[in-house]
Amino acid sequence: MTGGEPRADGRSPVPVRPDLTALTGYHSPQVPVEVRLNTNESPLPPPPGWLEDLRRELGDVEFNRYPDRDARELRAALGELHGVQGDRVFCANGSNEVLQCLLLAYGGAGRSVALFEPTYALHRHIASLTATEVASAWRAADHSLDLDTVARLLERHRPVITFLCSPNNPTGRAEPPEVVERVLELAPGLVVVDEAYGQFAPFSALDLLGRGPGHDRLVVVRTFSKTWSMAACRLGYLVAEPAVVDACASVALPYHLDAVKQVAGRLALRYVDAMEERVALITEERGRLAAALADMEVESWPSDANFILFRPTRRGATEVWRDLLDDSVLVRDCSTWPGLDECLRVTVGTPAENDRFLAALGRALGHGAMGSSDRRVT
Repeated sequence: MTGGEPRADGRSPVPVRPDLTALTGYHSPQVPVEVRLNTNESPLPPPPGWLEDLRRELGDVEFNRYPDRDARELRAALGELHGVQGDRVFCANGSNEVLQCLLLAYGGAGRSVALFEPTYALHRHIASLTATEVASAWRAADHSLDLDTVARLLERHRPVITFLCSPNNPTGRAEPPEVVERVLELAPGLVVVDEAYGQFAPFSALDLLGRGPGHDRLVVVRTFSKTWSMAACRLGYLVAEPAVVDACASVALPYHLDAVKQVAGRLALRYVDAMEERVALITEERGRLAAALADMEVESWPSDANFILFRPTRRGATEVWRDLLDDSVLVRDCSTWPGLDECLRVTVGTPAENDRFLAALGRALGHGAMGSSDRRVT
């Protein structure tokens, strides 16, 4: 068999890195349903005006030319949004590529990152892909950070990056400003606050940038996938010191951010008011779901995001998940994830979708039909 010929068993003739053999790709299983509430996307499409603007400007894109490698217009627009210069913004293909660039630049063999479980699985996964050691500790029983635990972990491992997911996925709570401040004091390296759901929370670490000693090590990561209703575009960014931006740019592939994506992101920033209206609607619906769950036979946790984590108390999570699926409602089954035994996670949808979920969950838990009759009229 020559080196380029495929094997009859479908396996590669050249083995992958030994440290990758146990890894599986991150994904959320999809099945055809009428109500999809499992991936924390926006339940609403982008504003019609944005789509009209995009179609119009696509006519000016020179598709035979490479895009602006530095995404200067998009970065300048994001800088204006956040009150910083464009040289403090780095953009990539979704916030996951932003995280990958951070780990390529600062991680690698002989270096470690710190995280606190349960948390966003891609922090660990991308660290492993970049051959970076992961040092982790458990959150408290209520999923908050125990700062004594944080201090011990950081002192022992001296990580180059400490990850905080705020609001934390999949548990939902945002880190209070005093917690982020304390972690900045304790961490020897960068503190990366992943704010994929930051617009739903009462506090953003963006407010801390440049405000005191150690704040030059603060990195805030955002995405267009959630509140901007642009998950299909795969666009994310970070805000940090220019040196961090330059480091990420040095490891990004040439012309990694295509011209269409740059235009789409820049035009979206014209619709801040529409985005904030979506945030207000979803936040209100989140409160309604939380109140309804409080009256059911489930344990649920407070959320500052666009999802709620809950645990059925009288039936197994997988049984409830299947009953919901039979009602054409899909939520995320987290029941086998470390630290989340028998838990499910539901994305906040439209009022009608949330009614469908509550009615289906009521039936699955033996409460009978629930939902639309319980919805508060505003």
